Amino acid sequence: MTVENDVSIQNLAGLLPPSFTLGVAAAAFQIEGALSADGRGPSGWDAFAEKPGAIIDGHSPAVACDHYNRSAEDVALMRELGVDSYRFSLSWPRIQPDGRGTFNEQGLDFYDRLIDQLLEAGISPMATLYHWDTPLPLEHSGGWMNRATAERFAEYCAAAGRRFGDRVAQWVTLNEPASVVLNGYALGTHAPGQDLLFEAFPAVHNQLLAHGLAVQALRAESVRGGIGVTNLHSPVRPATRKLRDRAAAAVFDIMLNRIYADPILNGRYPASLVFAKPWMRSFGRIPDKDLLTIHQPLDFYGLNYYQPVQVAAGQGPHENLAVPAEAMVRIPAHQVPFAEYGTTGFGWPVAPDHLGILLRELKDRYRDALPPLYITESGASFPEPEHVTGPIDDAQRISYLAGHLHHALEATAPGGIAEDVDLRGYYVWTLMDNFEWAAGYSQRFGLVHVDFDTLERTPKESFYWYRALSRARKLLAG
Repeated sequence: MTVENDVSIQNLAGLLPPSFTLGVAAAAFQIEGALSADGRGPSGWDAFAEKPGAIIDGHSPAVACDHYNRSAEDVALMRELGVDSYRFSLSWPRIQPDGRGTFNEQGLDFYDRLIDQLLEAGISPMATLYHWDTPLPLEHSGGWMNRATAERFAEYCAAAGRRFGDRVAQWVTLNEPASVVLNGYALGTHAPGQDLLFEAFPAVHNQLLAHGLAVQALRAESVRGGIGVTNLHSPVRPATRKLRDRAAAAVFDIMLNRIYADPILNGRYPASLVFAKPWMRSFGRIPDKDLLTIHQPLDFYGLNYYQPVQVAAGQGPHENLAVPAEAMVRIPAHQVPFAEYGTTGFGWPVAPDHLGILLRELKDRYRDALPPLYITESGASFPEPEHVTGPIDDAQRISYLAGHLHHALEATAPGGIAEDVDLRGYYVWTLMDNFEWAAGYSQRFGLVHVDFDTLERTPKESFYWYRALSRARKLLAG
């Protein structure tokens, strides 16, 4: 039994501040299915999934979890789970099929129903406006390599704010722009499947510009909810103390973390390291006006944490990548595994101690510019059967969640290493097993098992563990 398994529910519940949010998260494209229903247009991911070899075993997202037709059932599961909040995403092509012009009333109606179902169940809605499903016509026009996509995104966000702004408690503009750029435009393992490597950096800036314009659009619509953004953050460590490895780690840190967070929180891009300048040339000159737009005041900052990254200089195998990318062999650095940690089904290191360290690093880096934080995604996949007759004993997932939540709460408690960080919530990724992008249905992250033949939902033991934590917290609060 690991140390994390010894973290009791009562211990965790006692660490939870009274107003701390316990939530679950999901994304439209991964769970909704109904890809041609109600006037929804195709997305770049629909086109990518049709390419031979793009998705493991040729899995299709066409049905996924059929959440579009089963939202009431899934909200009932969340109500039984006892979570405070549900972080879901709005499908841009379901709301605006072409990414410009006409809005789809049937798509808007679906999210009206979902939000009302959540509120009736006492669950606070956190709506993510972009979780990677770019309308296909915009992708054909260059996607995030085209500055105009940022302007189209702001128009869509304004429409969402008008329609749902009276009921959504929190808005997330973008989810993980780093993943979109690195996997989608630099390495080609995600939609739109381009392997531009260092020529992909315009997609960084255009997404960040979209974020700033979206914040302005939502505030112009006078939405009631708080507004933030969610970035993936991975602490980057050099494989050795050699100068070459430390330099490679510094570049990775810029490209994975700082190039996204610095403009949003500080209003400027990080100063390029001398040896990284040739890789950054595709950025070009950034107008000061753009940086002012990107640097909007935020009500919160979302942090997705899954793993630390260890980097060595020179070309080599990338042993903990979910989907291997041929383009990675052209990068003069590579990731190496952590020998001291176990791994998830994706091969990612299980390193909850790095979460508290990451919170400290973020506060040291951004100081008073760091808004209140939510951990908007944290979770793990592990090998599980396709078909079940009862709850799965997913002790590894319980250990993962207990360990990560415990380290985050201890770090931010009085006397903790990040006690000056205002941490307000933790969202488990994910409510139920789903279409895990290029990995198809091969990786199961859910608290709820989904049989992708019958679509039957079966709560796992981790579901009941999280429910017990929620109940214990409420009992302690009186």
